[in-house]
Amino acid sequence: MNHLEESDSNLETLNYSTIETLVQDFASRGLVVLPPESLGIPSEVHDSVYNLEKKIHGAKLPVTPKAIPDVLEVINSPGVIEACNKLIGKNWAIVPFTHNASFTSGARDQHWHKDDNGPYNGRKQRHHQAVQIEMLYYPQTVREDMGPTATVPYSHYWTFNHEENHDNFAGADHLDFNYQLSGMERESISGKDSKYTKEDIVNRRTAHDSRMRNAVTDTTWPLVHQLEAGPLRAGSIVFYSHNTFHRGNHRRDDWQTWADNPRFMWRFYLYRTTDSVSQEPPTEPNWNHIDPMTQVDLSQATDDVTTVWRYHNYWIQTGQAPPPRPETATLSATEREQEAKDLFQQLHKKNDEAEPDRMGAAYKLASIGDSELAVKLLGKALYYDRENGRRAATYGLIAVGPDATDTFLEATKSPLKWVRKAGVYGLGDASPLTEEVLKTTVSRLQDDPSVYVRSVAAGTLGCLGRRAVATRVGNSLVSKCLSALVESLSYEENRLCMNEAQGRSIKFVRPTDDCDVCEGGGIDFGLARFEKVRSAVRENVLWSIVILCSHGAGIIASELQSTISVLREVIRTDKNVICVGFAQDALSRLANLGSESGATHPPIDNLQNDLLEILDASPVQSWEALVRSGLGAETVAKFDQSK
Repeated sequence: MNHLEESDSNLETLNYSTIETLVQDFASRGLVVLPPESLGIPSEVHDSVYNLEKKIHGAKLPVTPKAIPDVLEVINSPGVIEACNKLIGKNWAIVPFTHNASFTSGARDQHWHKDDNGPYNGRKQRHHQAVQIEMLYYPQTVREDMGPTATVPYSHYWTFNHEENHDNFAGADHLDFNYQLSGMERESISGKDSKYTKEDIVNRRTAHDSRMRNAVTDTTWPLVHQLEAGPLRAGSIVFYSHNTFHRGNHRRDDWQTWADNPRFMWRFYLYRTTDSVSQEPPTEPNWNHIDPMTQVDLSQATDDVTTVWRYHNYWIQTGQAPPPRPETATLSATEREQEAKDLFQQLHKKNDEAEPDRMGAAYKLASIGDSELAVKLLGKALYYDRENGRRAATYGLIAVGPDATDTFLEATKSPLKWVRKAGVYGLGDASPLTEEVLKTTVSRLQDDPSVYVRSVAAGTLGCLGRRAVATRVGNSLVSKCLSALVESLSYEENRLCMNEAQGRSIKFVRPTDDCDVCEGGGIDFGLARFEKVRSAVRENVLWSIVILCSHGAGIIASELQSTISVLREVIRTDKNVICVGFAQDALSRLANLGSESGATHPPIDNLQNDLLEILDASPVQSWEALVRSGLGAETVAKFDQSK
């Protein structure tokens, strides 16, 4: 029995999410929380995870899903699957070897940040669409004084420049990077080494608490405020957009109890592999209410904010852009032109505090009821010399949808790599898979001198294929997407990770002559087989291959044998463990997820016979990713646990 179970039942907790409002809440708040009873698994599972984790953690041994297999039952629980299916589609996947281990709360605070998008500590284009989310799992009760994860709801559509801002060159964007530079992140706020009084710690009166509050309120962004995700009952699950600002939070209870009462948290990066296109539009959302979780009055949000929410609420449920805003229906041509002109000016407002104004203008232009006018103005803004304006224009054009395709295609030819990056990224999130779109994206993957642009192109091929399968527009070209991805693995190379090569923290690495994007920190698990190497392109290529392999052999039949061969070679020889994890996942999906047509494919028959041997030949397996690929817990249990 969990030693906190008795108090757990009487705990006054955070207001949990309901499945009925899950999508609308996620679209607006960027954060939802599942109660443990919604998971559909026995509460004893959480007790088992906690008790075994406490034993392993106390022995200073690695805490992994392999060592605590009940975590895999949580990942594949009916409630988690239902919620994730609604948010990111069926057959969703987990990024392998990406901090997918437990975290404890203690004496210090992290600085506010957004997590890296995709494999850990690497820079990647941030999707506004629900393509990647994060899952936090708490196997024990989390009281309000135990360091609940601190979050900033309503922050997930706003961010800062990174292309020329070295504070944000690595994957995580920051609200207050000076917190780390000043050394405050290394200071104990609570615990035996704290300089603060117990009363100041308990009542949140420390200089650190003030710094954290001010970092949020100083943004002046609408509705944002700090929310500690707690109290929570044992077995609670938190989902948030990978774009949501958050941080690790210090404990405020008696530090002498921490060893006997650790607060554990597991984190997983989840990503979309399938789309579903619905012709049945959801009802127009009503934002005029008090958010039951945050107690924020959503009616105070301006239409600059709610227009962004409206798009994503609609897109998550239908895979498409919503119809024009209802209020634009009565505009005359002259009034529409004037509103568009005003919005274009608003999109060019300066400084970080204007981020919601710029984004609101871009999404409002996209839904003004005249896509030609919207594309004309947003396309012009795409070439603005400041990143914040380009960023808003990019998301606005994506919100327009397929009508923005020609504008994105033209952008991929720009002499400016940042415009090329925006163009090839936009194709992935908005365009149909046509011969021209495919040719353009493949050319950026093969020939662009920028590692950043090539890595975005790699991701775009997966997004294009995913959407083509759902819409059946261009689905005959999906195999060509896969062919280009597989071919790129023959010439794209891993590099020594930047923090090792430059001898500095991953937070302070800088671009080099060989690579203009942060590819992340290296991990080798202490195994001679692996090295601390990374490749943004290879990892995004394999991310996309996982997506395409999630749709079964039928859609990629012509490339099936070559894909299997290359993935087996990656698993056998690649020095980058993240690449190996993606390749394992892709192969397992081919073997286990099947084809809609029900047709048989000899390469798949052979793969099904050989899969366990292929996986077992690797010194490590990412079980958290593999259980989502169709491998059952009973299969996992067969593997040599001594590895």
